[in-house]
Amino acid sequence: QVQLVESGGGSVQAGGSLRLSCAASGRTFSDYTMGWFRQAPGKPREYVGRITGSGYYTYYTDSVKGRFTISRDNAKNIVYLQMNSLKPEDTALYYCAAGRTWSTAEATYDYWGQGTQVTVSS
Repeated sequence: QVQLVESGGGSVQAGGSLRLSCAASGRTFSDYTMGWFRQAPGKPREYVGRITGSGYYTYYTDSVKGRFTISRDNAKNIVYLQMNSLKPEDTALYYCAAGRTWSTAEATYDYWGQGTQVTVSS
């Protein structure tokens, strides 16, 4: 079992930055691919990016490439989402998720956090 708790959300003006954190319980954190997803009001949840268990590889959806960076600290059981150059369209509830496969598909992630809200004003 893995429990995930996101933090770091808030309100920011366009062009600003936020760093989200996702703290995980459990002793096998490094076994999991960690993904970030987001859901804007009235829209389905969408994939943002992911990082391998080792932290060596990351992969992002096109809309955030060059602006968002995922990293992890396996000693602390934390994964981060650094978000720069934020845009109003980045406004959403952001979720972290843990899975054992390298995938963008939500169904492949076994554990989910409760989400943290990010609001970007123009």
